Amino acid sequence: MIKRKRLGQHFLTSNSIAEKIVRAAKITNTDTVLEIGTGKGILISLLCKNAKKVISIDADKMLYEKAKKQFSNLPNLELQHGDGFKTGEKFDVLVSNLPYSKSREAIEWLTQQKFDRAVIMVQKEFAEKLLSNTEKRAISILAQYCLDIEKVLHVGKENFNPPPKIDSVVLSITSKRTLSLKMIHAVNRLFSYRRKTLQNILKRFDITSDSKKRLDEIDGDEIIKIAKQIA
Repeated sequence: MIKRKRLGQHFLTSNSIAEKIVRAAKITNTDTVLEIGTGKGILISLLCKNAKKVISIDADKMLYEKAKKQFSNLPNLELQHGDGFKTGEKFDVLVSNLPYSKSREAIEWLTQQKFDRAVIMVQKEFAEKLLSNTEKRAISILAQYCLDIEKVLHVGKENFNPPPKIDSVVLSITSKRTLSLKMIHAVNRLFSYRRKTLQNILKRFDITSDSKKRLDEIDGDEIIKIAKQIA
């Protein structure tokens, strides 16, 4: 448990919130559902109830083995041990309650995927960063360019074991467009120079510009266009 807490893993204990998460995913009997982060399996039976197939992946071997024993009676469930972000599985719906330390990786991964819907739980502070239009960050630019994101549920810290220090938010996500990993790296590189003017940033990539603006002074679409120039 100490190791999981250090990694930012806090296990959801509320069945009513689990039910709300699955309802938000709007799963149908034609959907293949991917769950990254099996955890203790609080969502599994609910996901399997309506889905055509559920693929649940966890990086923790012990949790994977426990889930295999506990849910062996579910014919439409496939359990896997490994890194869910490296899976080649095709899916329609993603549902995930990941360790908080993986939230950024999850969003960057989603911007590269084709999918119908996703419902993920993140820290409240991280959700605010994703949705912010005032303080630009690489992750918010990527998320807002590729994804439609809506807050659907506030989850208090008392609903987890061990309890985190901050409340969580469930986000409903749909895909607008995808970006390549190369483009994601380009946006992240741009923001490593965020305090400099565009003229000085682009000079580093042998691109001529006379703009004295900084990244915070231009909109997200323009930042993506600049990233395409350097990618």
